[in-house]
This record gives sequence, C-alpha cells and structure tokens, in this order.
Amino acid sequence: MLRVAVIGSGPSGCYTAQGLVQQDPSVHVDVLDRLPCPYGLVRYGVAPDHEKIKSLQNNLRAVLEHERVRFLGGVQIGGPRGLPATRLLELYHAVVYCVGAATDRHLGIPGEQLPGSWSATEFVSWYSAHPDAVDDGYVRDVRSAVVIGVGNVAVDVTRMLARGAAELNPTDMPEAALAALAASRVREIHMVGRRGPSQARFTTKELRELGALPDAGVLVDPRELELDPAYAEPSALPAAQRRNVEVLRGWAAAPPEGHARRIRLRFFLRPVELLAVDGRVGAVRFERTVPDGRGGVTGTGRYEDVGAQLVLRSVGYRGVPLEGLPFDAATGTVPHQQGRVLREGSVARGEYVAGWIKRGPTGVIGTNRPCAKETVTSLLADAPVLADRPVPEDPVAVLRAEGVEPVGWAGWLAIERAEAELGASLGRTVVKLPDWQSLRTAAATASPAP
Repeated sequence: MLRVAVIGSGPSGCYTAQGLVQQDPSVHVDVLDRLPCPYGLVRYGVAPDHEKIKSLQNNLRAVLEHERVRFLGGVQIGGPRGLPATRLLELYHAVVYCVGAATDRHLGIPGEQLPGSWSATEFVSWYSAHPDAVDDGYVRDVRSAVVIGVGNVAVDVTRMLARGAAELNPTDMPEAALAALAASRVREIHMVGRRGPSQARFTTKELRELGALPDAGVLVDPRELELDPAYAEPSALPAAQRRNVEVLRGWAAAPPEGHARRIRLRFFLRPVELLAVDGRVGAVRFERTVPDGRGGVTGTGRYEDVGAQLVLRSVGYRGVPLEGLPFDAATGTVPHQQGRVLREGSVARGEYVAGWIKRGPTGVIGTNRPCAKETVTSLLADAPVLADRPVPEDPVAVLRAEGVEPVGWAGWLAIERAEAELGASLGRTVVKLPDWQSLRTAAATASPAP
C-alpha cells in the first residue's frame, strides 16, 4: 500500500488524486485542505452566476468519494500552527502540493494602498463567501468603479457590479454580499487594459455576457480600438482574438441607450496613480499608451483621470512560499522536474507539485489535467522506492493524537445541508455560510472523519 497526501482540494488536487487511484490499485490518498470545504477555486473563485462551470464540483465530488480517497478539511500545512513539510513525510510515503497561487499581483503605483483600492481576488472572496474574506463595505457610497485588467476575472467582477438583485438572488452568494450589491448605487464601471483589444485575455463567451446583462449597456470608444494595428484587419489574428474584436466592433458601432448602468471598456490606458479624495480613492490617473511594434506598449505622456470610489486590480495571481518547500520568487513557483520537487537542483524524495504552484497561474481549469497527469506519472514511477519507507497505518489517527481534528467528508456534507437549509429559510436555493464559525458549527453536527 502506498499512502499519498495531496495538499489542496481544488481541480489540480482532485485530478492528482484521481490519477493516482485510477492507475495504481495499491494507492490510498488523503486530500488535505486548509478550509473545511473542498473544491478550491471552483467553490471560491468561479462567479456565482456561472452555474455550468460551478457544476464541475460534481466531477470533483466523485473523486473525493472514491473508496481509496479521503477528504480531510481544516488542516493547516506550514506556519506556526500548521503541520510542517517534514512531518507530512513522516506520515505519508509521498506528498503532492497542489496549493495554487494564493495571492495577487500589485500595480506598484502611488496610492495603491488607499481605502477603496482592492484586488479582484479580495472582492471575489467576499461575494463567494470565503471564510477569510473581509466585508469592508466594497460598494458602499460607490457610484463609479474602475476594474484594471482585461481577463476573465476582470469580466467577472465587472459583471457582478453591474447585475441587479433579481439576477443575483438565485445564486449561492452569501446574504450580506447579496444585500450590499442589491443596494449598490454603482452606475458606471470602467474595465481598463493597458494594451489593445487583440491582446485582451478574456474569452469571447465571457465578453458577450457583458452585453447580455438586462440593465447594463456596454460602451466602447472606436478611437481606442483603432489604435490596435490588428483592429483594421483582424483576419490574421487567432480565432479567439478575432471573435473578441468582432464583438467589440459591434458594440462600438451601436452604443446602447436607456440602461441604468454603463460598462465602459477602455484600452491603451496604463494606470500610473490612484488619486485620493477625502482620504480614500477618488480617481485613477491613466497614461495613454500606443503599440511599440514589438507586442508591447509605450507611454505617450498624455494623461486622463477617471473618477472612481472603488478600484479593483485584476492583473494576475502569484504563488506564495510554503514553509519547508523551496520557492522560486521570480516565477512564484516551486522548482520541479516533471512534478518532482527540486531542492538545490536535486530531486527531493517523496515531494511533488501540481497545478499553479508548479507551472504558474496559467491556463483554464482543464489545463490542470495534463499537469496532474505528468506529476502522477513521476510519482508512480518512484513508487517502488517510496513504498520501502515505513509510515503509520493510519495518518489520521496520528493527527488526532496530536490534537489535529480534520473535517471529514461527513462534515462537508453537513455544511452542504446547512447551506441548503439557510437558503430555504431565506426563500432562495442554496446560500453559502460565510465565516469560519458557522462552517465549523455546521461541520460539528456530523460524525468525526473516519
């Protein structure tokens, strides 16, 4: 029997566990997560109104319900109160870290730390009921918002700001976030990119959703589109970028009228400073950019101030060091060789990585499948050597003896029931529990993890 710990229960962790138990009948996997809830960014990163993508939880559920897989939530790895990497290697033959990219990139401009300036990650965590999220009145007294970035996360937060109460009510959004967004006075949302439309990272499907909002109109300045050399003749672009340009061209040609909210898509503007009004964000100063002929942009020395009481930066995620593991600060990843962790250039026996902490925050959810497959292949090739090392027959029993009480699958099912009951009591479907205390209380109604 080979005992493996997978750290992280998001897509990369679940795909890793799935590959291990499917390819080797002697493997038993414990999937450990810091949170008492599984699924990672599928639960806490996918927008509440994207039910089709959120339904991926059903596929991940099948993995975690496999007879040789155990979910162990509420287990901290690293840090002053967490299990160190060395202890995990005493409990398991192998450990696979699938911890993602836990923080966001910064703009590095003056005023970024002003009240009212947030990362899109923080905003998403709030409306997704992440227990670490802070409710700091994101949309209180906000009339105009600026979203910096033109990827899918930027589109998500823009859409959430532009939706009305009737559209948000059927989602699993926590009650406090729903009430705040329903009462929001945001009337104008600027989504801004420093480069052109042909280089934007959003998918066409996500982009089109902005134009389908019942009470928000999308405005695009054709003069900004025309700065992009590919705009006039998009046929040479890859299909995805070409479709984006076609959608934007249609919106530029037919500006909408009569909507309560306006979404302005802006291009070739680089943020250079957040300006304060009464001690908090009041505007964003942008510099006009132009293509530099090499795929990038250069500044023109011309500036524009856009009023905003809320600024959300959506310029990428970044991995963070995990205590006890090597870390490449330049890439925000753990050094590895086909998924095998490298320590000072040499393979670290029994330690592996998969997902964003392995390759960086790139790709879509499905990209984690081949990434996990490579790591699984490496681990199973090492299995004959790894299995020679003695480990406890049941790591969970050892953890409990040391004062660690994981939330097992039964605890997670109890959380699901509590969220369904809360939704029913509020006249909604499912409503997420938004804080650590309510999650722990719900989980405690179930029997201990097996």
